[in-house]
Amino acid sequence: MTVAPRLRVIGPGRAGRSLATALARAGWQVVGLVGRDGDVAGAATGADLLVIATPDAAVAPVADQVDPSDTCVVAHLAGSLGLEVLVAHPRRAAMHPLVALPDADVGAQRLAGAWFAVAGDPLAQRVVADLGGRWFEVTDDDRAAYHAAAAVASNHLVALMGQVERIAAGIGVPGEAYLLLAAASLQNVAALGAAGALTGPVARGDWDTVARHLGAIDPSEHEAYLALAAAARRLVDGEGLPASLRSRSDDA
Repeated sequence: MTVAPRLRVIGPGRAGRSLATALARAGWQVVGLVGRDGDVAGAATGADLLVIATPDAAVAPVADQVDPSDTCVVAHLAGSLGLEVLVAHPRRAAMHPLVALPDADVGAQRLAGAWFAVAGDPLAQRVVADLGGRWFEVTDDDRAAYHAAAAVASNHLVALMGQVERIAAGIGVPGEAYLLLAAASLQNVAALGAAGALTGPVARGDWDTVARHLGAIDPSEHEAYLALAAAARRLVDGEGLPASLRSRSDDA
């Protein structure tokens, strides 16, 4: 009979509790969630995997408080950090789930089958396999760039839809209609790639229509609109917006 691996988590917030719940459902033993007043120094004792699920800035200071162990893998979930913040530990790993974890219940569901960026000890790959997920390796030197792309894909997308909500609210169009449009656009990217999925006035070079957009929306929205229009145009010719529109961006 195979003995289930033992997990302990430092940082019982959304990410830590999501992972603990997901791995418990996958058959792991969760032997503790350590909060601010818990035994951080001895947290590796009695565990096969100790996950530091704190905010990024706290990972290194917390890891330094943990007594090193030859048998326990010490890992973190920070996307922008590599293995260097765990240098005191002989067995270490980084495993960042490429999903949004709004709360423990939803997070646990999303971790099942998720993509993970991993590095270090092979136990990180075991975690992903037990969750039915997929993994890719990211070196320490590439972690910040990897995480920047993740921020664009998630956080910046949310900010973009916030702009959609603001513009739509002013004309009484249901936001759900735009959500369905955005979802279809993401499906097109999945099928065709970003350049192949691009449609609309910027793709066609229809700058008169873009100018009408700018005239219709609040000036406070111009900077974001033009920045994204320029990014969209790069997919077409790599050159960005015409000079007349770039000057409007400079004035925004």
